[in-house]
Amino acid sequence: MKVGLELGEFVWDGGPAAMGRTVAEIATVADDAGYDLIGVGDHVWQGPHAGGPGMPQLECFTTLGVIAAHTRRCRLAPVVAGVHFRAPALLAKTVTTLDVLSGGRAVLGIGTGWDADEAAGMGIDFPPTAQRFAMLEEALQICLRLWHGDERPFDGEHYRLARPLAEPKSLSRPHPPIMLGGGGRKTLRLVARYGDACNVYPGPDLAEKLDLLRELCDQEGRDYDAIEKTCIFPFTVAEDGAGASELTDELHRLSAAGIDTAIGIVSGSDPVRQVSVIGDKVIPAVTG
Repeated sequence: MKVGLELGEFVWDGGPAAMGRTVAEIATVADDAGYDLIGVGDHVWQGPHAGGPGMPQLECFTTLGVIAAHTRRCRLAPVVAGVHFRAPALLAKTVTTLDVLSGGRAVLGIGTGWDADEAAGMGIDFPPTAQRFAMLEEALQICLRLWHGDERPFDGEHYRLARPLAEPKSLSRPHPPIMLGGGGRKTLRLVARYGDACNVYPGPDLAEKLDLLRELCDQEGRDYDAIEKTCIFPFTVAEDGAGASELTDELHRLSAAGIDTAIGIVSGSDPVRQVSVIGDKVIPAVTG
């Protein structure tokens, strides 16, 4: 199994003045410790799970750029980009830039988004769920068209591009991997149709979700085994290592269930220490 991390909370020792240094230290420690992926949540407000909009939230792609500058091998991903935040061509350009500047390590994590209050508060359109799913499929088509060098006009229901042109092209070939967040039928169908990875929560219905993905892959003519199965949940390991054995057992269980990569949401006032402890006590036990 591979192990990644996500930065989802930013109440750290030192406050905003130390955030740049903290992000750089997390990146360096994680890269050296063998984490496979570093992700950043894509929000402009902090979510209710981490104290709500009064708590700090760093912008996703700016933070990933800092992480890219302080790593050599980790994959880099928004976990996951809300389709309503950016025009698809701008999203593709942003991910391509991250890919080029990181030496080919970018992943496009993308989904329909979920925080209506955040969107309303910040003046960002947040269409109904069905429309966001339609936008998501068109966004995926546009990203792939740009990455494949197809400059024909795109005339969709939600987006229109007269000339989908993007230079330079990504270093990742044939394109940066696409990871779709969500475990419902609509999302998993898009995984089967366009994705390279799924990203789900490891609840009691995990086996059902993976079975559904296999069924949808069969329908779409995709190789189920070629799709990376990832899951995301909080990694609760104390600074003294308490909880490491329990996390190790959980990761072994998820691996046996068919998960390839577990992405841990790290929290607490000293995330560098937590990332280091997990790298020391957990990663060697599950990746060996």
